[in-house]
Amino acid sequence: MAQRTVLVVLFDDVQSLDVTGPVEVFAGAEKHTPGSYRLCTASVDGAPVRTSSGLTVVPDGALADAPEPHTLLVPGGQGTRRPDPRLTDWLRGHGPRAERLVSVCTGAVLLADAGLLDGRRATTHWAYCDTLARDHPAVDVDPDPIFVRDGHVATSAGVTSGIDLALALVEEDLGRQTALTVARHLVVFLRRPGNQAQFSAQLAAQTARREPLREVQQWITEHPGADLSVEALAARASLSPRHFARAFHAETGTTPGRYVDRVRLEHARRLLEDTGDGVEEISRASGYGTPEAMRRAFVRTLGTSPAEYRRRFRPAPSPART
Repeated sequence: MAQRTVLVVLFDDVQSLDVTGPVEVFAGAEKHTPGSYRLCTASVDGAPVRTSSGLTVVPDGALADAPEPHTLLVPGGQGTRRPDPRLTDWLRGHGPRAERLVSVCTGAVLLADAGLLDGRRATTHWAYCDTLARDHPAVDVDPDPIFVRDGHVATSAGVTSGIDLALALVEEDLGRQTALTVARHLVVFLRRPGNQAQFSAQLAAQTARREPLREVQQWITEHPGADLSVEALAARASLSPRHFARAFHAETGTTPGRYVDRVRLEHARRLLEDTGDGVEEISRASGYGTPEAMRRAFVRTLGTSPAEYRRRFRPAPSPART
């Protein structure tokens, strides 16, 4: 088995968890399968860097002296807002040489600045997706998934999603059992599928300004299995269906139907993750009515069936004690 060199780029005001999360995953895989990975960190000039949280990280050396990587990992953080031009130039010249190019959070901005995401689908932290799309129109920015693979380039969303992406890469390299072993050691249990949404329905939509609409939002969240048609929700807000739909969209940034879809999907996801309830019971409790309707919603939004979602994301049961 050929050893894969993982080179992590460091810079001032880097997000520490963007670095340490993936590093812990690859280090854990190396312990499980000795000889699988060689980890290396480097800054532009080899000097220590100070993370955005105030920690000081000492790299192994300078980028100019770093080994040619199999996997080049670029973390994010506040330091991506005004990056060192020398770092951008180095990425532009060396990024295409890596067999696998990976970013965490706003590390995607550095890759885009270096022209390495042009013509590719990519993601970043949800708060910076609009900025990435505006500043780099040649990049196909997808704000929803926690990570995206496009050929040999992989980009991930905010902070902890770097762990999910690193686990996916370990599974690709060394197999599912190794990835699961590392995940359990890190107490993240099972790897989240990359197309899982970055945030909840409540975070995805704005909170309405008017109290009747806020109350409707709360009602939807607490009663996903109820009649959540526009007519029924409008009656709760004491508005006509047309007025309600327009006001809801204006104040939350999404339509009532899309908001309900997100809430129901999130509710079903949590029941699949946290309970042993059957798919039919969960589909009714989440407002889908039938398992087939829930399956279609999962496949359409997450690209996977409810059964596969549960298999991949629900923690394995602890062994029985004697």
